[in-house]
Amino acid sequence: MGLNDRDYAQAEAYEGENIHSEATIAFLKKTYQLLGASMIAAAAGAYATMPYAETVIQYKWFIFGFELFMLFVGLGMTRNKPGLNLAALFVFTFATGVSLVPLLSYIIGAGNGAMIGNAFLMTSVLFGSLSLFAINSKTDFSSWGKPLFIILIVVIIASLINAFLLHSPIMHIIITAGILLLFGIFTIYDTQNIINGAYESEVDAAVSLYLDFLNMFTAILQLLGIMSDD
Repeated sequence: MGLNDRDYAQAEAYEGENIHSEATIAFLKKTYQLLGASMIAAAAGAYATMPYAETVIQYKWFIFGFELFMLFVGLGMTRNKPGLNLAALFVFTFATGVSLVPLLSYIIGAGNGAMIGNAFLMTSVLFGSLSLFAINSKTDFSSWGKPLFIILIVVIIASLINAFLLHSPIMHIIITAGILLLFGIFTIYDTQNIINGAYESEVDAAVSLYLDFLNMFTAILQLLGIMSDD
């Protein structure tokens, strides 16, 4: 009788583990679907406003401010509000596509439009590889949050100093390479947080991964431009 009870308890525990695993897989699947949709929204934003590149450049700081507003206020206000959170996600990602227009138009104007596709492909491969590593790794990266955030603040400050004071090409290369490395590590950290159930909704998880992908993409695109003297 005791043996039968023990086997039943093990089977029940195994069933519970499977349910949790299936729930995690479903959450991941939905998150990556939203990530793909977010990229489409960003591409639509860039495509729709590319003919108005000069106007976008003129209002680039306003657009950047709107991005920050949507990221820190809009998405926060619509959290856990089905429908509204999706709308906020796509408004935000559409705006990020618009903000890429100055960089993309410069590269296309220089006759290097193929570079954009190459950068996207490289980013996709790198992002996918890091995500798979995070999913299969037995190492716990949950304690990396604070160090990564501190490094991010340092990188932002260094970028502002170089942009407004130093104007150093070498410093720009170092900072851009640092951004690529930083958000590569963020990809591992955020992916593992998704697996560990740290996000309340798939929208929140998709935003984190989208920011990782976007920053890696712009960093790779700029590094490719630097290597081709653009």
